[in-house]
Amino acid sequence: MARVLHNLLLFLIRLALKIRVVGYWSLIYGYCALCSVVALLKLWWNIVLRPTTTFQWVIRETPPACLNDTSLGTHCYVRIKESGLRFHYVAAGERGKPLMLFLHGFPEFWFSWRYQLREFKSEFRVVAIDMRGYGESDLPLSSESYRFDYLVTDVKDIVEYLGYNRCCLVGHDWGGTIAWLFAIHYPEMVTKLIVLNCPHPSVFADYALRHPSQLLKSSHFFFFQLPRFPELMLSINDFKALKALFTSRNTGIGRKGRWLTAEDLEAYLYALSQPGALTGALNYYRNVFSSLPLSHNHVRSPVLLLWGERDAFMEQEMAEACRLYIRNHFRLNIISGASHWLQQDQPDIVNTLIWTFLKEGEGRKSYRN
Repeated sequence: MARVLHNLLLFLIRLALKIRVVGYWSLIYGYCALCSVVALLKLWWNIVLRPTTTFQWVIRETPPACLNDTSLGTHCYVRIKESGLRFHYVAAGERGKPLMLFLHGFPEFWFSWRYQLREFKSEFRVVAIDMRGYGESDLPLSSESYRFDYLVTDVKDIVEYLGYNRCCLVGHDWGGTIAWLFAIHYPEMVTKLIVLNCPHPSVFADYALRHPSQLLKSSHFFFFQLPRFPELMLSINDFKALKALFTSRNTGIGRKGRWLTAEDLEAYLYALSQPGALTGALNYYRNVFSSLPLSHNHVRSPVLLLWGERDAFMEQEMAEACRLYIRNHFRLNIISGASHWLQQDQPDIVNTLIWTFLKEGEGRKSYRN
């Protein structure tokens, strides 16, 4: 009798797990379908309003002058032997100084860290990379090439190529996700972790499933699962959606801070208009659901989490919840009036808060190899 009850219990547990998995993927595909219908309606309306210009966009051939500004650093390249990929990065500050590595988000590239490159090069070897699929770094074609484990290994390989065994790691948005994961898997390589407007991945997964409002704000995660169609929607009307992302009143840079200049915007359009650039950026999203939940969660490095109060994509409640997964000092700063792109629209405040965090505890000497 006991054996029968044991087998029945195992069967019920396995059945519940299967139902949960089916429900999880049904939610994802169902929401994808809904987002597709909405996008098709938007496309139809664009064709009605602008029949001659909807499917016109320009590939920018010449980089704007701001991308060659020598005050930001030197453009360098590294080919990683293991992956075979070539990465582009911009570096400043003396070699041998502590390494501060910057990871950008979507849909950005190294240029999003321009204010921080200038600020921290006096005390650090600052390096802002184009992550795989972005900017001048190589663009693998397969979406499988953008799995979390590959993206985390990229960071490890680059740190070691630069001649370091640890760094102060700074990440924003998707770069923040990879920074969290890197700190989880390689705690000995992260002296301090600084994340901007990106919750711990486990916090995001749990919170989004429990809060429909966040699920709605994250609808792009689902829409971007589709092949090719998201690339088209981001390209029509000469990348109108990307321009709005950076400049609109609801989502743009500089609602209460520094505005994105016309030249800055052109820098983003130059990078994202190149053939295949949007596919590389969107492939990060196309692997996210198969990578969650995480098998390891805890971060053992000191953590600074900076959060723009008026982030249009991430609800602020997730920021405090990150504390659950940190086994070290945790500092959270909510920046009033700042948008999702806070290192660009509030650079002075961001830089000051980072300096304060760097001086805490061990002090700057702890960063040297």
